[in-house]
Amino acid sequence: MQALYQYDFRKDSPEAMAEIIRHSISEFAPTYDDPGFIKELIDGVLNRQAEIDGIITHYAPEWPIEQITVVDRNILRIGVYELKWVPNIPSKVAINEAIELAKTFGGESSGRFVNGVLGAIFKDMVAGGELKEIDKTVPKKKEADAAVAPEAASAIEQA
Repeated sequence: MQALYQYDFRKDSPEAMAEIIRHSISEFAPTYDDPGFIKELIDGVLNRQAEIDGIITHYAPEWPIEQITVVDRNILRIGVYELKWVPNIPSKVAINEAIELAKTFGGESSGRFVNGVLGAIFKDMVAGGELKEIDKTVPKKKEADAAVAPEAASAIEQA
């Protein structure tokens, strides 16, 4: 999230991302032993950014993408990417992690905002039969909703 934040905030060129990743790892996670995961996640988000931003815009129409705070925007981008295109990350894990990032790094209402957007996307994925294989092991929809997070479950029910 920190590398995407820096990239987005500075409006860097794609070529600068490798250095941003190196700096972020050395600064914030010097003992992290899987930089390939970080690069794969960032590349996935950047390669699908236009599509991801379109999804965010659809589910948060009152908030044009450029008006969403840089932190929230990039947390949502990661969350949407993990929900839609990362087959080995359960949707509830992607949503929970995004909510926790938003609560930690975002503003006062960031957790609720991220929860509402990702919860609505997940609800539509369930309704449209777009669940990832890893999510299909949950036997009932209500259990899946409740497992997301207490606040995510209520957002899914309201959406």
